[in-house]
Amino acid sequence: MAYKSVLSTYKETRVKTASQGQLIIMLYDEAVRQLDRGLELMQLNNAERKDPGRIELIGKAVLKTQEIITELMVSLDFEQGGEISKNLFALYTWFNRELLEANIAQDMQRVTMVRNLTSELRGAWSEIAVKTAAETSNREVVGLNIAG
Repeated sequence: MAYKSVLSTYKETRVKTASQGQLIIMLYDEAVRQLDRGLELMQLNNAERKDPGRIELIGKAVLKTQEIITELMVSLDFEQGGEISKNLFALYTWFNRELLEANIAQDMQRVTMVRNLTSELRGAWSEIAVKTAAETSNREVVGLNIAG
């Protein structure tokens, strides 16, 4: 039980101290992880007989991903993001619609497509976060020098 408490505290601290870019990457990471879990369960269900318990777990993984995508949607800044934000919003809307249909039909192809696109977006955000961090660290600090 102590391990779970330590792990929970670590995760909470990691989220609280993350930059906005890191938080977005964490959301993408979890979405990909949930989709991988759903795909794994779908594959097991196709290989074996349909298990209602497994179908419920697939649904939970897909629903969790939809919640993450919705969180990404509401985090968009349309004023600063302009056309990119509008395009991401449309893509996220499509993701959620595809996942809804895929969950109903237990369609691995649709889930795989959303998973792959989500992974690509995660990679792009990771590059942006690294570039932004590098630019921020290269900026000259302006202020009073009290060293003498």
